[in-house]
Amino acid sequence: MSEQAFIEKIGKRIKKSRIEKGFSQQVLADKCEVEKANISRIESGKVNLKILTLRKISQALRVPLKDLIA
Repeated sequence: MSEQAFIEKIGKRIKKSRIEKGFSQQVLADKCEVEKANISRIESGKVNLKILTLRKISQALRVPLKDLIA
């Protein structure tokens, strides 16, 4: 799998988890202390996010980090 495909897959998992929790992108962004635009870019696979940001997202969604990157 290419790096880009991996990043996109993580973004799709984040989006799926966010929607399952009933969070808007803005709510998730607020919980993670990032801009809404960053969440949008992450979910669409346009940004290679930092591991600490990924950790914040997993905590906000209450999803194990391993589930987002598996």
